[in-house]
Amino acid sequence: MRTTLVLKEALLEEAKALSGAKTKREAVEKALTEFIRRRKSQKLLNLEGKLELSFTADDLIRRRSEDVPHR
Repeated sequence: MRTTLVLKEALLEEAKALSGAKTKREAVEKALTEFIRRRKSQKLLNLEGKLELSFTADDLIRRRSEDVPHR
């Protein structure tokens, strides 16, 4: 999808340098991907202590190995 953005050049150049991106597009995509990953992680962390689970960590590992045998 083509979108026009007005961005601070210094901010974009720093994002390129830190991410190792070769293009502006790659830098923006990496930044958006990282932003989304961090927000989703934070949502999971915010659930800590709010859910009651009826299985242990060992149960979870066993169930996952049954679902995906090659693990």
